Amino acid sequence: MIRGWYIGASGMNAQQNRLDAIANNLANVDTTGFKRDVAVSKAFSDLIIRRTQADGVYTTADGSYDVAPIVGSLGLGVETNELFTDFDQGSFKSTDTSTDMALGGKGFFVVQTPDGERFTRNGNFLLGKEGILLTKDGYPVLGENGPIAVESDKFFVNEDGMIIDRENDVYIDRLKIVRFENERYLKKQGESLWDTNLIAGSPYVAEGDERPRVLQGFTETSNVNVVNEMVQMIEVNRAYEANQKSIQTEDDMMDTLWSKVAVVNR
Repeated sequence: MIRGWYIGASGMNAQQNRLDAIANNLANVDTTGFKRDVAVSKAFSDLIIRRTQADGVYTTADGSYDVAPIVGSLGLGVETNELFTDFDQGSFKSTDTSTDMALGGKGFFVVQTPDGERFTRNGNFLLGKEGILLTKDGYPVLGENGPIAVESDKFFVNEDGMIIDRENDVYIDRLKIVRFENERYLKKQGESLWDTNLIAGSPYVAEGDERPRVLQGFTETSNVNVVNEMVQMIEVNRAYEANQKSIQTEDDMMDTLWSKVAVVNR
């Protein structure tokens, strides 16, 4: 019976982690370039249950062996395996603002932070006082030659990411857009930024068919579907309650065991 408490508790913990991920998704439904998280659970290894009666053991001249038949398996609960990020493309929202950009396909803009280069899908940029293209949090957006500096917002960005000054018809730079070998393992850092690690691999500049289209005057909305997230929230709440009731049932059985059965047999 005590094992039942742990099984129910592990289920409650797993559902709590799922609920936290769903709540974070809903909180960022209007965040530009946000990618939804999915809590992935895995089951503990099952135990094989055998019949343990005496007739399950056979004795021979060489010794004995257990031939107790298997009557089923016993699950030991679940645990959260990982928080998986869904990188599916969000829809495009027209802003008609020259500093806004979206990526049509896989890839990331590169920004310079005090901790080094970081990566984002949030193309809701602005023009700083010194003519540097910045994120909303003040981080410079990088081109292939460093931070992108423009004299005004009168510039054009083609689908390859080349930035051209419209007034002087001068090439400025090309947006640095990178890809990763295993982007699913990138880690969120807040402020719409991702950081890489050994599993995700080092960033490399996207070229050719791997390079996404750059859409100027658009932003990418989050890929969170509010209806689906609400349905999953209801599902999580019911699963949490079911695990809670299983613990209460185990507790009632334990109470009966000690208050009635143990007293009668004393």
